[in-house]
Amino acid sequence: MKRDNRRVLRGYWNNPGGFREVLKLAFPLILSTGSWSLQQFVDRMFLAWYSPEAIAAASPAGILNFTAMSLFIGTASYVGTFVAQYYGANRYNRIGPALWQGLYVAMIGGVIILSIIPLARPLFEWIGHPPDVREDEIIYFQYLCLGSAPVIASAALSSFFSGMGKTWIVMWVNITMTGINIVLDYLLIFGFMGIPAMGIKGAAIATVIAGFYNFIAYAVIVVRPSYNRVFHVLAGWRPEKELFLRLIRFGVPSGVQFLLDMAGFTAFIMIMGRLGTVNLAATNIAFNINTIAFMPMIGVGIAISVLVGQYLGKNRPDLAQRSVYSGFIVTFMYMASISALYVAAPGLFIEPFAARADQRAFEDIRGLAVILLKFVAVYSLFDTLNIIFASALKGAGDTRFVMYMIVAVSFFILVIPSYVGIVILGGGIYVGWTIASLYGIILGLAFFTRFRGGKWKSMRVIEGHAPSVCMERPECPAIEL
Repeated sequence: MKRDNRRVLRGYWNNPGGFREVLKLAFPLILSTGSWSLQQFVDRMFLAWYSPEAIAAASPAGILNFTAMSLFIGTASYVGTFVAQYYGANRYNRIGPALWQGLYVAMIGGVIILSIIPLARPLFEWIGHPPDVREDEIIYFQYLCLGSAPVIASAALSSFFSGMGKTWIVMWVNITMTGINIVLDYLLIFGFMGIPAMGIKGAAIATVIAGFYNFIAYAVIVVRPSYNRVFHVLAGWRPEKELFLRLIRFGVPSGVQFLLDMAGFTAFIMIMGRLGTVNLAATNIAFNINTIAFMPMIGVGIAISVLVGQYLGKNRPDLAQRSVYSGFIVTFMYMASISALYVAAPGLFIEPFAARADQRAFEDIRGLAVILLKFVAVYSLFDTLNIIFASALKGAGDTRFVMYMIVAVSFFILVIPSYVGIVILGGGIYVGWTIASLYGIILGLAFFTRFRGGKWKSMRVIEGHAPSVCMERPECPAIEL
């Protein structure tokens, strides 16, 4: 009996779609997304040390900037699903052209984001946060907008590598970017050896410089001759109307989902800002602490999307399904451990924000953040359903359902109830966080139910193609991973 159990466990670990395959692909992405969350955490920690106004302003302005980019990031990064399905189908010469369609989305998005910089002041004046916070929000938002194009382009380039399973490249580029950002953050926020202290403006400049580095690093790697020879990276630069329209068809719903998800939480943050600086600062800290745990789950979600795409490209939906459940089990076990720490040891996460802050000013923020982490602990468990099963659906091409669900749940469960409960009825911060928790729970259950229905198994984003033997390039089957 024990021998049979060991054989079953080895099967779960070693078989295609098992834990080993998922973790092998996901581990570099976990470190990559984890490095991004570390960057955000340190950035917010430095700003908390600098002033309560700076930490209060960073999340609303940063989230608003990311919301503006999210439609284009979501569309450009959907290149990864095209790459994964082309790769699984052994149609390597279509991978380069797919990447270029994402880069064209980045060019369009960059121009549009630059055009909204003059709207920053009237927008934040309309939102109505306290004057000191509002000035920091305007500065932070405007500078971040200047670096939007390379951020969107980097999303397409990183998806090119992750779609083929080359996740170690993504990891090293992002970890290096994080190191650059953290060093520049400290130097520019507080000043050093003749560099003036710039506060939140310095944080924004550091983020923009790191974003340009990310784009340049990916671009230098992707133009290598080996990639052009096999994947037509340079040869596929020409716009392809049919391929671009297919990216728009499947990628825009993914981008809209990303946009509306971010817009919903942006609206929530803005509404919470009406409750005062202490409530807004505590909310921002709780969300940033959650990001530490949340972003590694995104790494597993990307890996699941890639595996679903590759196995559907090979016409193996059974292995795609196994990959999804393997990823869910790993992610849920991880998130349950973190949620337990949120409840049992909240100071472990909050104290870094307090280390060099004004202790008298921070005391009320600390007490409130401890309570908010209990809300985070509950909805984070359901976020595992949200991330894993939404990623699986998008990896197959079921982006419209994901988009429609985000529209409905964000609008009717998060934004409208938050506005009514807090602004109209005068409810406090706990009313808002109860609503935010319900949002995460309902969304996770909806994506799980859709995945269980199985419609995704027959979906594809790539065009049909008759099987053929690669005669011109005998090296094709032996592409080095």
